[in-house]
Amino acid sequence: MSLFWEQQLADIREQLLMMSGLTERNLALAMRALVERDDKLCDTVEAEDSQIDALEIQIDEMVITYMATHGPIARDCRLMLTASKISNNLERIADQATKIARRSRELNSEPLLKPLIDIPLMADIAQEMLRDSITAFVDGNHELAIEIIARDKSVDSINKQLERELTGYMVENPKSITRALNLMTVARAIERVADHATNIAEEVFYLYKGQDIRHEPSLKQPVSSEGQG
Repeated sequence: MSLFWEQQLADIREQLLMMSGLTERNLALAMRALVERDDKLCDTVEAEDSQIDALEIQIDEMVITYMATHGPIARDCRLMLTASKISNNLERIADQATKIARRSRELNSEPLLKPLIDIPLMADIAQEMLRDSITAFVDGNHELAIEIIARDKSVDSINKQLERELTGYMVENPKSITRALNLMTVARAIERVADHATNIAEEVFYLYKGQDIRHEPSLKQPVSSEGQG
């Protein structure tokens, strides 16, 4: 491969890593906005979402240009397909961060319904899944990708427990309904982040092993984790 084409591949990887860094940051800021009850952080998350949208478009254009002008071999085709899908999942994660920020702003205007324990725990797992999925992509670590996929069940489990608890709050005290629903929305957004991190891990496995594992339930065994009150 000529240096020109190698540089194009390197540029696509670089933009993807920049996008993942911004997405991680926005997600972390959204969670801080919730936990610290900071409306300014909510504003920052919403304002920076457009940068991530622009990077997704830019990466797709770079992928299309490379595919159209280079005639890539199968390995490079997989990389292009993976890059496009990873950027799409990152953009979706950024959308979930924006949703968390918006709900946080609403929650910040009312007294705290309950101590925030389960939601930050879910977020920690989901953020680590996202971080590790990008590490797996950079390092070519398909074994790490498999490990990430299994963690998704932990987030699902905590979310179901939290929904039961919040439903109980709403039944006992109708005045808590708005706050409980907002917390449910935040929890579901974090669950979606974990789903998108799982999608990235599956694409990484496909990239390096050439095997599509998106519909392999045996890889998604529960990981022991307990939510707290």
